[in-house]
Amino acid sequence: MERGIASGAASDDRASSTGAASHDHPTPAYGNFIAGEWVESVTGRTFDSLNPADARDVVGRFQLSSASDVAMAIRAAEVAGPGWRATPAPKRAEVMFRFAALLAEHKERRARAMTRAMGKVIAEARAAVQEGIDIAFLMAGEGRRMFGDTVPSELPDKWAMSVREPLGVAAIVTPWNFPIAIPCWKMMPALVTGNTVVWKPASDTPGCAALLVELLAEAGFPAGTVNLVTGTGEEVGAALVENPDVDVISFTGHESTGRAIAQAAGRRLRRVALELGGKNAITVMDDADLGLAVDGIVWSAFGTTGQRCTACSRVIVHETVADALIDRLVERTRRLRLGDGLDPAVDVGPLISGHALEKVSGYAGLARSEHDVVCGGRRAAGEGLEHGFFFEPAIVRDVRPMDRLAQEEIFGPILSVITVPDYDALVTAANQTRYGLSASIYTASVNTAFRAMRDLRAGLVYVNAGTIGAETHLPFGGMKGSGNGHREAGHAALDTFTEWKAVYVDYSGRLQRAQIDNQPG
Repeated sequence: MERGIASGAASDDRASSTGAASHDHPTPAYGNFIAGEWVESVTGRTFDSLNPADARDVVGRFQLSSASDVAMAIRAAEVAGPGWRATPAPKRAEVMFRFAALLAEHKERRARAMTRAMGKVIAEARAAVQEGIDIAFLMAGEGRRMFGDTVPSELPDKWAMSVREPLGVAAIVTPWNFPIAIPCWKMMPALVTGNTVVWKPASDTPGCAALLVELLAEAGFPAGTVNLVTGTGEEVGAALVENPDVDVISFTGHESTGRAIAQAAGRRLRRVALELGGKNAITVMDDADLGLAVDGIVWSAFGTTGQRCTACSRVIVHETVADALIDRLVERTRRLRLGDGLDPAVDVGPLISGHALEKVSGYAGLARSEHDVVCGGRRAAGEGLEHGFFFEPAIVRDVRPMDRLAQEEIFGPILSVITVPDYDALVTAANQTRYGLSASIYTASVNTAFRAMRDLRAGLVYVNAGTIGAETHLPFGGMKGSGNGHREAGHAALDTFTEWKAVYVDYSGRLQRAQIDNQPG
């Protein structure tokens, strides 16, 4: 088996700049990365990853691993743990700084590999790699901060402080839609705080994971600190979650899977951080700049082909401007160009797979049967689209807040428009979902903006901007069914991967009894 790293990376550029797939080169083979070595799975089985813009194009062949592979990776992480934990945090950070610099140096290759693997347009892919660069630099800086608290003791000649300590082995389970950014969001805080990692990437984008691990190894992360195992959620993911030697689990994906992970982790009293998606709303008041609102809605609803957990799936608009807003949205949406994301003229790439296309098409059928589809909503046809999973971005009007289309996460380019009479109804409709990840309001009133910042029940709130565009130095995560209270990115990300330890140093030379000797009577 080829090691699959150098050959795989080279093959990323073999798809032409116009997006036409190349079929005349050997399929690169990739191994698992365990204890610093690229190895085959004990199963001897493999699977292929396909380009969603042209399913004839095989991106690579990957290991279809088992629980035995997971156990070996966890053991490698355990062996590497004491040495990595004992490495001073500023020294761990130096390795991370080197990784961030390497990722920046190789940004274009990784971006093109991402577009070929999961379909997002090349400009978005470059931005997604940049997120990984940004979080790596941010977390490397934590190597010289990683603040605890120093507080006064209630007793004389006594020192009191708190420090962070790593948990141990971190299981990282990541989705396909941000195959570099989200792994970096999780791995960078885990590593800089002294944990070791076993990573299971999504089976749709394992090539991006292999290319990322190549740079982590080149940067100098010691063998065993980062381990990669590819395969299915049923085998690899379940084995990671159930293994008693895993100390913390960080997962981004579907709500039902997150609930199952939380139940399994709860039985072992293990920490679990979940980011589970959303049904995000952009709200538009009657005083809004409609041109600006249209820009934000189209970008938020149809960027990444609607395949973001923060994508705008609902527009909730004041009734006095609803018709004007819908007319503008339809005009703009019909101008969007579909195609292979490697073509810089393309606005919207494919859905990730045939299964995703079937699911989104099903919701479009529901929309046609129950609502008014004013734009798109069918599988896209035409030259260059016939071998990919393309879907026309859809706008659906006359949707009510509790309709299925307004409640269920579609994860595709279908936008529901809900009309309301006033601000109170607007906020009620926005909050009337089991999710609470991202929300937005467009208004010219500073008073209304501040009310919305208070009233919208979401982990991220935007004013006069869309629902996507989180920055790495602020916490990322949602309320209600969008997660379990943990946050990624920002300094809050350290909390997922560390324990607090309180430390007391008594230099009085005598027994001092807290809450006894310092209180009269």
